[in-house]
Amino acid sequence: MPEKKNQTDPRSADGSAGDADYGVIGLDYARYRRPEPAFAAAIAAALGDARTLVNIGAGAGSYEPTDLDVTAVEPSAAMRAQRPVGSAAVVDAAAERMPFPNAAFDAALASFTVHQWRDLRAGLREARRVASGPVVILTCDPAALRSSWLNEYAPEVISTEAGRYPKVADIRSGLGGTVTVTALPIPLACTDGFSEAYYGRPEALLDAGARLANSAWSFVERTVGERFERTLRADLDSGAWDARHGRLRTQPFFDGSLRLIVGRP
Repeated sequence: MPEKKNQTDPRSADGSAGDADYGVIGLDYARYRRPEPAFAAAIAAALGDARTLVNIGAGAGSYEPTDLDVTAVEPSAAMRAQRPVGSAAVVDAAAERMPFPNAAFDAALASFTVHQWRDLRAGLREARRVASGPVVILTCDPAALRSSWLNEYAPEVISTEAGRYPKVADIRSGLGGTVTVTALPIPLACTDGFSEAYYGRPEALLDAGARLANSAWSFVERTVGERFERTLRADLDSGAWDARHGRLRTQPFFDGSLRLIVGRP
């Protein structure tokens, strides 16, 4: 697994502040990573009566509430460029050092981003510092990633993901205060194309763009993707995949690694 960048390393040319260069892999991100309504509803419930929100690592704007006063924080120029017209104002900054005063917002949101932060504890401290209320984090539990069929076909990708996502216990510890952790079931027609979203639609991952929208694929050798596509295609054609996993095609939800973590002072 590739090593994470040292905290003193400069940003990528695109401005990306984490270990993935979204100037390279994020150019078509918004096409594949569209917010899933069920997850958006869970986030809205966690935010409660907050009126002002900082969206940390906001990317192209997924899960950004439209009924709140939102300030987005995103270091990648490629991701900022994909934000839709009329979306919240975006600040070019990293999670670990945000240019806001203490308690500037009622709440903070960080969806699918904490695994990109160079310094998890620093980012969590900042989130806690600038939010007077809940800090809501959508992430994956690395301990549960290997339950996906993808582990059979691209174990290198799953190992990379497991090594990048922080442990739930570390997030809990870094947030302090009262922390709740909720497992979010993944719907069969999930519109947010992270790897487990395709649990019952394996053909979708034959699309290289769909894989590229999951940053872990950028950390493995190209041959891994080529082998994955070749093997999966052969097993779909022969019926081998369906013999082992065909039940997933009609399974309404998958209890995978997705977690909603909410920290309160």
